[in-house]
Amino acid sequence: MEKEIEKKKLRILCLHGFRGSADILKKLIFRWPESVTGKLDLVFLDGPFPAQGKSPLEGFFDPPYFEWFQSNKDFTEFYNFEECLKYIEDFMLKNGPFDGVLGFSQVSFTNKFHFLLFFFSIAVNEKK
Repeated sequence: MEKEIEKKKLRILCLHGFRGSADILKKLIFRWPESVTGKLDLVFLDGPFPAQGKSPLEGFFDPPYFEWFQSNKDFTEFYNFEECLKYIEDFMLKNGPFDGVLGFSQVSFTNKFHFLLFFFSIAVNEKK
């Protein structure tokens, strides 16, 4: 009788959208079929900064709401982007390795972010 090979769940870092939260994203993702979520080890992270303005999710989900980085009211200038990257890097180093990242909206702001996540996922995997 052959031994059944235990399949390792993919470990995915889940990053919420603009003025959302880890809890909100978790509630949304766990609406997916168990045939999908059951194959994943999902790790959720709140953005490092409390939301500076009204969340588009108000009325649908309870606060608190978070941002990954901040901006002026016109969204023409952005602040604390480097702090955001450091925050995610530190989390990945402490809690990794991760097989992938699920994120949208504010966390997919630039190609630099995507490259950085790829770079850190390699670094985290090599460290362990």
